[in-house]
Amino acid sequence: MSRRSGHQAFNFEFLLAPWSVAELRTVIERSLASMGSVGAPATWVLSNHDVVRHASRLGLPAGSSALTGIGVDDQQPDTELGLRRARAASLLMLALPGGAYLYQGEELGLPEHTTLPDTARQDPLWERSGRRSPGRDGCRVPVPWHSGTPGYGFAPTGASWLPQPESWADLAPDRQRGVDGSTYELYRAALRLRRERGLGRGSLTFIDATPDVLAARNNDTVVLVNLPPAPVPLPPGTAAVLLASAPLTDHGAVPTDVTVWVVTED
Repeated sequence: MSRRSGHQAFNFEFLLAPWSVAELRTVIERSLASMGSVGAPATWVLSNHDVVRHASRLGLPAGSSALTGIGVDDQQPDTELGLRRARAASLLMLALPGGAYLYQGEELGLPEHTTLPDTARQDPLWERSGRRSPGRDGCRVPVPWHSGTPGYGFAPTGASWLPQPESWADLAPDRQRGVDGSTYELYRAALRLRRERGLGRGSLTFIDATPDVLAARNNDTVVLVNLPPAPVPLPPGTAAVLLASAPLTDHGAVPTDVTVWVVTED
């Protein structure tokens, strides 16, 4: 890391980038060049306390303007698609050199609370907008710790400033810890490999691939993100698959909206 590693700022351009190979590559290249020009590391972030969680944001149709909140009467995200893309986006982010910021609960795959009752809203934006904008409360709901306990273990009485949805019980760490393929275990594996393979201190080089496929090399690790509807083969010369955001096909190809980290022979 640079001597100026303390000079960091949230990379909102990356956070706001559409789920598009061209957009993502442009933002990543521009970020690395801009921060590198002043000797500072790039930073990467996908969620924070002011925007819709990326597990929900990426489940909305392209071009959706829902960024600071989703209400019960708004178009609802595709939950399965959102989580699938969120896992892929997270593996892309954690393969990039620089600093990566994780927002509480994203390691559990928490979605936005999009059905929060209006009577429970606390965000001043709700009142200032004349109760037209749902505000940011949906991403600020207390995270679950233990399923089957009051407040999911967040408070002994179960009381909190914002109510937690019932569906979050299945996302609590005690339901995911040690479960192969869970989002919690995916993050643990990614963070371990990121440290072991020096990805945060590495150097990124993009690899020409087919349209709608993003591929790059960081040190000796290749990251590939497949966005088109058809599966794509692993990078040429793949010697080992280190990690994948979802299972590969029976023929070992990378399905849609999946990111893989691999080691190649060259």
